Amino acid sequence: MSKRILILHASLGSGHVSAAHALGDAFTRLGVTDVIIEDTLDYASSLLRSTFNTAYQKMCERAPFLWKSLFDTTDTDDAEESIRDNLRLGRLGYPFLRQLKKLVEKTNPDAIICTMPFPAMVFGRLKKQGKLSVPLYVVITDFVAHSTWFNYGVNGYFLPGEVTQFQFLARGHDPQLLRVTGIPVKLEIAEPKPMVDMRAKLKLPVHKPLLTVFGGGLVPARVHTMLAMLQESTAMATVVVVAGRNNKLTAALGDLSVGPNMELIKFERIDFVDDLVAASDLVITKAGGLITSEVLARGTPMIIIDPIPGQEEWNADVVAGCGAGVQLRMPEMAAQTALQLLADPDRLADMRRRSQRVGRPRAALDVAQQVLTELNAKTPGQS
Repeated sequence: MSKRILILHASLGSGHVSAAHALGDAFTRLGVTDVIIEDTLDYASSLLRSTFNTAYQKMCERAPFLWKSLFDTTDTDDAEESIRDNLRLGRLGYPFLRQLKKLVEKTNPDAIICTMPFPAMVFGRLKKQGKLSVPLYVVITDFVAHSTWFNYGVNGYFLPGEVTQFQFLARGHDPQLLRVTGIPVKLEIAEPKPMVDMRAKLKLPVHKPLLTVFGGGLVPARVHTMLAMLQESTAMATVVVVAGRNNKLTAALGDLSVGPNMELIKFERIDFVDDLVAASDLVITKAGGLITSEVLARGTPMIIIDPIPGQEEWNADVVAGCGAGVQLRMPEMAAQTALQLLADPDRLADMRRRSQRVGRPRAALDVAQQVLTELNAKTPGQS
């Protein structure tokens, strides 16, 4: 009998959502025909939904150091204390998220997978009360996990890498619950995409170095400065900048065009991120868990700038620590650093090898297969 899988994310950041949909695709590829993907905030009260979205966005964008202070002071080193704290948060959040229990009752899943801590807190509370018996799995979507990820009644944690595993073990977590799989990324990233082929597909120059800037979460003025410096260079290269949903960035770059040697190509929102990453010699980006995982999985070197204090700083440290990327505190240094790297093919090749060693393009499939294996082991004779 086919399994029914309920996957819950929260639309407070694109990474949690992307991971959830990558998992959904992986289960489908493995033959599961009943996969339900839901936004936790769709089952929250309007008050909680508006408060979370507004507070998170404004704090990250306008008061990043306040966010860092909150992030750091709420992080607990002891596993048991973390679980107790999160049970209390689950109790406080339940009046706002009680529709989640009704969702589980309606869908009757064989397993619940959370790519965001909030639903796991509520389900942990229900498990503590004996009101939920469905296997609960948590997929960590940052390389270093904040203690809000640690919840009661979790049957398994899927971790981005060995650094995360070390952190869990150091805090006293049961090693039997830990599976190192990587952060789930789109299944296409596991497919070969030769650089030359991708440049031809996207109609990009083949015989010049290609630098891609993902500017969706970056300050427009800083991106403008970076690109203006690149255009003044005598180096021959192509620079692609992707604005994404950052409408202010699109407007801010209006006066920039092709330089004497540096060709500039601008995109707004695109649906070919992986093709572009595969086509690139080097990527400049923020340190979101998903984008860094996607670039690592493709094996492309990166420069990380402007990480949000807190989880993105930790992500950036992991990438820089393994030698797959360079982290810069000053975005204004990005142009010069990029030019130096593009002029040093041996250094880029070494970064690419290191990226390929830590990247996990099959993460979504590995998570899905592990969940199905455990479910089938509990129900012999079923598939």
